[in-house]
Amino acid sequence: MNTFSESMAHALRLVASFDPALWAVVMRSLAVSATACLLAYGLGIVLGAWLAVARFRGRSVVLLGLNTLLALPSVVVGLVVYLLLSRTGPLGFLGWLFSFKAMVFAQVILVLPVVTALTRQVVEDVESQHGEQWASLGAGPGLRGLLLAWDERLALLTIGVAAFGRAISEVGAVMIVGGNIDGFTRVMTTAIALETSKGDLPLALGLGLVLLLVVWCLNALVAALRRWGEKRQGSPMIAPKGWVA
Repeated sequence: MNTFSESMAHALRLVASFDPALWAVVMRSLAVSATACLLAYGLGIVLGAWLAVARFRGRSVVLLGLNTLLALPSVVVGLVVYLLLSRTGPLGFLGWLFSFKAMVFAQVILVLPVVTALTRQVVEDVESQHGEQWASLGAGPGLRGLLLAWDERLALLTIGVAAFGRAISEVGAVMIVGGNIDGFTRVMTTAIALETSKGDLPLALGLGLVLLLVVWCLNALVAALRRWGEKRQGSPMIAPKGWVA
């Protein structure tokens, strides 16, 4: 208990004093996850909106595969990306392995199914109510999906926030493809694992506290967006099945 209280007190001092080593890791982690989420969010919104309104042979198989990817282990993603970016891999010529870009690439693969699946659910629920109106005006599947997505932009914004939370708390993939190199590819989750194994508990606890604060802020932001959307629309916002606010 003594060791825990001392480590916690030291960790709080590191956070409050803006320790350069700690906050460098925090800012790098935020930069990686924010970049990955922006890329995955843009592509996921388009794909999800199209899947919500498109009808084609094999659609159920595609949706089954998409839902399966939601539970894709991060270490598997890390292994696949490592093989793709390794010197003998098909993307080895890019020279991205053990770099910022490699970590972003891995997190995009992790976050993209989340954004796509949840967007598809939101837009499909709205399409059953208002899709025929746009179809009667001559809007094709792609345009109809984007228009319906725009109508539910507040709900889709909460999906983006949740996707960022998924990315920033990930450890397996970025550990494998980034290499956890000090001052270069070390992020919060990988630094926590490393510092704990080294016995530097104050730094690990400090990073853990910042990570918890970031996740708390994300959840608070989602709740605030939901409440604001409900007040603006006068009714509860449509959320994907299984969504917990």
